[in-house]
Amino acid sequence: MLSIKNLSVNSKTTHEKLLTEVNLEVGENEIHSIIGKNGSGKTTLAKVILGFGELQTESGSIEYKGEEISGLLTNERAKKGITLAFQEPARFEGLTVRNFLLAGKADADDDEMKKVLKLVDLNDGEILNRKLDEKLSGGERKRIELASVIIMRPKLMILDEPDASLDIIVYNELYDMLTNIREEIGCSILLITHREEAGLISDKATFLDGGKVIETGTFRHVMRKYCETMGKRDKCLAGRKANA
Repeated sequence: MLSIKNLSVNSKTTHEKLLTEVNLEVGENEIHSIIGKNGSGKTTLAKVILGFGELQTESGSIEYKGEEISGLLTNERAKKGITLAFQEPARFEGLTVRNFLLAGKADADDDEMKKVLKLVDLNDGEILNRKLDEKLSGGERKRIELASVIIMRPKLMILDEPDASLDIIVYNELYDMLTNIREEIGCSILLITHREEAGLISDKATFLDGGKVIETGTFRHVMRKYCETMGKRDKCLAGRKANA
């Protein structure tokens, strides 16, 4: 589905090197987690896959479904089936949920919108008429943004820390939703996360640090390397015991 080879990326404004010779592969219908501390290059990687303008590719290639896409504009990549949901849900105060979803797919009818909202466990019959405002919880906003991505029927979903700031019950529900979404629309998911619990649904993982790939493999193997490198071995062991 996605093959990144020897990718090095700079900032167009500061000329700082952000990624160095990154290699990454995401298979069909695979959930692949990207882990690493803040500033390690995770979000930069997500943005460069979508072709954000503030980034400059110095060398390397990005192939999507066998096609080199480095020269394509962001909207062209989106039309091919690549989507990105940011860590902080979009805020369009006063816009109804219905109109927010229609922005992603203008010809969607209410039945289709209700179906994608059900996938993210928003079953309130009046949800389409609710407004994006302070009455919605942070969890509800994240679910609605996720629905806005699903309705476009992407083939590659990039999710930038969708589990951030969620409590343990909610983020475990989120992981269940992601597996259901993968089965429903037949997509691959590139999941940027800090949560060790993401290993419960991840087929593979990659550890980024300083803009470089440190380790790729099974989530458990990569998380062990992450803990050793970051000096968090005790915390990770505690997390494994809690998940046992």
